[in-house]
Amino acid sequence: MTVDDTGSGNGAPRGPRGRDTGGGSEASGSAASGDPAPGGRRGSGPGAPERGLPDLPDRAERGPDQPDDAGHTEPRQDPLALRIEGLILGAERRYTPFQAARAAGVSMELASRFWRAMGFADIGQAKALTEADVLALRRLAGLVEAGLLSEAMAVQVARSTGQTTARLAEWQIDSFLEGLTEPPEPGMTRTEVTYPLIELLLPELEEFLVYVWRRQLAASTGRVIQVADDEEMVDRRFAVAFADLVGFTRLTRRMEEEELGELVEAFETTAADLVAARGGRLVKTLGDEVLFAADDAGTAAEIALLLIETMANDGSMPELRVGMTFGTITTRMGDVFGTTVNLASRLTSIAPKNAILVDSAFAAELVRTGEAPASEAEAAAAEDPGEYHFALQPMHQRPVRGLGAVEPWLLTRRD
Repeated sequence: MTVDDTGSGNGAPRGPRGRDTGGGSEASGSAASGDPAPGGRRGSGPGAPERGLPDLPDRAERGPDQPDDAGHTEPRQDPLALRIEGLILGAERRYTPFQAARAAGVSMELASRFWRAMGFADIGQAKALTEADVLALRRLAGLVEAGLLSEAMAVQVARSTGQTTARLAEWQIDSFLEGLTEPPEPGMTRTEVTYPLIELLLPELEEFLVYVWRRQLAASTGRVIQVADDEEMVDRRFAVAFADLVGFTRLTRRMEEEELGELVEAFETTAADLVAARGGRLVKTLGDEVLFAADDAGTAAEIALLLIETMANDGSMPELRVGMTFGTITTRMGDVFGTTVNLASRLTSIAPKNAILVDSAFAAELVRTGEAPASEAEAAAAEDPGEYHFALQPMHQRPVRGLGAVEPWLLTRRD
């Protein structure tokens, strides 16, 4: 098999939108890619056809699953779907996975690792890849060759980017484009509306995505370089919290799907806005639950109290409960792990309605920073009791699954 070496890209590669590229082992002839057909939103599967609108009539005459001149078996696809794909990818299908790996100067094994890390399914050796896919491979491999990234780190970059953008793309198609592509006139199809809409939106959304990414990168870098020393950078202590809607399972039985979706969206929007405004970080949303983190206990406490207060003032929302801890956590690809996180989850499950439970380390940190008194007697003896923002009340010791007995504290706002 020879490499198709005609032409070269000279722009920044946009990469596949969903699951469009692949790599595999040279021996087996498999590659990681699953091209999402824009009409069906799920991959067109192995053997996706080469994009090339002038050739479409010939392919249509061949019928489905007939070999082309190069011997590839390729099913027919809707011409407009291929035009939409070409618009999004910004390049024509030209390469099989083997040809793309050769053109990029990387092994099929490494190409396969990169494509699968990005979340793309296998497509065999169909000619479905573009010049942008080749450039993406070259860039990742180049970072490894230059010693800027290890191979394992490059794969992790591919995986984290793929997972994040896959979720974003799914949301944009499910919630954004579907709502905007209702045919404005009888007789028009959704696909006919989709093409010009994507043509208008794509450059604006692409620029906005890069802007937000740069802003987030600057914010994350700023947090890291403010750490006092290397040891603290490795073993940083954070406040982490889960906020959970009470009785959500019962609500799912009583509410229509659309109502339930609106409730979850309102909850996630409220939580995201409050966490961001107060300097926290929303780690992830889980439908009826959100996980957020903050650099210090005081910030996390203020966010949690605002969440409780805001939700309590909204008659359409269920009660909320929050569990928070303070300690060392492990971070991977934007998520957080470890005993500190697990304990926060357990405290949430035993917290009363519209209440916040914290662990002893969180309570001790608030006392250390002077944001809460060690006891009410200490508060009464203070020259200015108003200097304390929060109140802590010890609760009875409770066993929590997998972590033994803990002594939670009830966190409230001081009057």
